[in-house]
Amino acid sequence: GACLLKQENRLNPGGRGCSDFFFGCELSGHTRSFTFKVEEEDDAEHVLALTMLCLTEGAKDECNVVEVVAQNHDHQETAVPVANLKLSCQPMLSLDDFQLQPPVTFHLKSGSGPVRITGRHQIVTMSNDVSEEEIEEEDSEEGKLSIPSRQQCVQRP
Repeated sequence: GACLLKQENRLNPGGRGCSDFFFGCELSGHTRSFTFKVEEEDDAEHVLALTMLCLTEGAKDECNVVEVVAQNHDHQETAVPVANLKLSCQPMLSLDDFQLQPPVTFHLKSGSGPVRITGRHQIVTMSNDVSEEEIEEEDSEEGKLSIPSRQQCVQRP
């Protein structure tokens, strides 16, 4: 099963609210797949950022292949193996915030695990307090190039 714990909640410039939640699930011989999905009616942008896959207590010294099924840029479902873990040579793999758009399904294609998958569920929402015109103004200001004046540039020997 999944474990989602609230980590941080902040409001970014432009009225965009951002919440991060811890994500975790475990695949094993008993639970060979897990699907992470969000509500269809939700207007927020959701990202699942994977940080690590690791074998946990009780794992055998066998190849454990984990496959991710998600949509590609053409909205076609694609299955990709992301890890081949073995207790004696590679018991864990860092994925460095590998980002996926839900829905995402994890499959334990071979091996009996248990394999723990961890990451962050990021939710970006638009605040109702800020109008779209204000956001467009801020976005256009962010795009301007700022060149420091000669007085601001200090050369060091």
